[in-house]
Amino acid sequence: MPLIATASPEITGDAKKFIADHETRMRPLDVKAGLAWWTANTSGRDEDYKLKEEIQNQIDVALSNKETFAKLKKIKEAADKGEIDDKVVARGINVLYLMYLEKQLDPDLLKQITAKANAVEQKFNVYRAKVDGKELADSQVREVLKKSSDSKRRQAVWEASKGVGADVAKDLQELVLLRNKAAVALGFKNFHSMQLFLNEQNGEELIKLFDELDTLTREPFLKAKAEFDALLAKNSGVAVADLMPWHYHDPFFQESPAVFDANLDAPFAKADILKLCQDFYKGIGLPIDDVIARSDLYEKKGKSPHAFCTDIDREGDVRVLANIVPNEYWMGTMLHELGHSVYSSKNIPKTIPYILRGESHILTTEGVAMQFERFSKSRKWLGEMGVKVENPEAFESAAEKVRRNQLMIFSRWCQVMLRFEKAMYENPEQDLNKLWWDLVEKYQAIKRPTGRNAPDYASKIHIVSAPVYYHNYMMGQLFASQVHHAVARDVYAGANPNTVTYVSEPKVGEFMKKKVFEPGRILDWRELTKFATGSELSPKSFAADFSGK
Repeated sequence: MPLIATASPEITGDAKKFIADHETRMRPLDVKAGLAWWTANTSGRDEDYKLKEEIQNQIDVALSNKETFAKLKKIKEAADKGEIDDKVVARGINVLYLMYLEKQLDPDLLKQITAKANAVEQKFNVYRAKVDGKELADSQVREVLKKSSDSKRRQAVWEASKGVGADVAKDLQELVLLRNKAAVALGFKNFHSMQLFLNEQNGEELIKLFDELDTLTREPFLKAKAEFDALLAKNSGVAVADLMPWHYHDPFFQESPAVFDANLDAPFAKADILKLCQDFYKGIGLPIDDVIARSDLYEKKGKSPHAFCTDIDREGDVRVLANIVPNEYWMGTMLHELGHSVYSSKNIPKTIPYILRGESHILTTEGVAMQFERFSKSRKWLGEMGVKVENPEAFESAAEKVRRNQLMIFSRWCQVMLRFEKAMYENPEQDLNKLWWDLVEKYQAIKRPTGRNAPDYASKIHIVSAPVYYHNYMMGQLFASQVHHAVARDVYAGANPNTVTYVSEPKVGEFMKKKVFEPGRILDWRELTKFATGSELSPKSFAADFSGK
């Protein structure tokens, strides 16, 4: 008969002590790092990035301590044998083990990685596309790509937006080699496989899932693309066969082109995007006024041109960085980032231990953010929020097409990101410029510009600052659909998910708190998905959403 491990009070006590000691040592550094990261991204100043790097080095030194890790590893091995009978304590040890394992490297190598990543990130944040001697903010690049009918102007702006790739490519290639060196030192094939392990994911399962998504979306995507390609070609006065990457409405073709009969930006031209967000989240019982008060929301020189939400202290100091412009893109973006904010220490109980007082996984927080973001394209949601929509029938028809197309387009874009990063870390010496465009052509059906040989992959900031992360956006989309269908089932008594807007329904907030937020990291992403929705993560609800069923 197999031996059955029995819980050990001594091991459980050691585990609790280790967790308490970690919090005492690391919590002050975590807060300092959060504040330094925020300041650097809002200022762009060299000295702020230097401080951010110094604090990250202090964290790395603490987590790389060999004696500390040896104690943790011994406790983890005991936990794996069932010698800790407290599930929360055992989960805390597993989370810490993954955190410390990543840092069991030569301190000089860790510093090299941090310095290189910091330098590349700073270049990204201060870069502005320049056309005809004039700098363009990210919002201005998007404006040209969305509205201009001048192919030459579109091409010039698109190419300028990619210029940051050439600026950072050499540093990024060095960073990839450093990351791989670190992964091999820890016993992994490469950095990509290591990151999946550290994020409790399986590489073979991931590729299988994305292969299924490829099959699921390929034909519907190509059909929808043929429809809007014809409109894009007409708008720019070119043949469909001559469409190039700059004829699409964002630099990476990760969003649906706004080419249908209604202007999706029009309802937001005079709308107060912040107030809409405040009213919406308050109406569902998840107020965000305190987040808004701490946030930095409009464009300024040196500031990161992107958007993110950050939890500084796991005590409720949650902030959003944004660059709001009155259009549909930023309406969706603010719903997204504030969705992150409500799934944070704002709504994760203080009774959850500090090390587990966070989102279950990056895919679950991305999923929640996407779940709320989708409403920016809903005429029903706009009407219930009091936003006037001219010609509502045309808007609804266009918005519905865009929403469905968006799901498919984003799915195809995520295929490129996942497969590019996987291949890049497996063989960083290959022709990455060619690899990038091979994948873009295969999964997005976008032609590479004739004769172009530039590191366009390096103009995507996630490859630099959030490596091996992007597939979680797609898994987040699956999670978003599945949770939304559960809300329709449990809160709205089985209503059609396509008709549910959440407006002024506090039971939605109650559902999200109890089923998604309150477990924190006590449940891993697989367990949380089943707890919240009753089923394991699958593409079924997502497929229903993009097919309109």
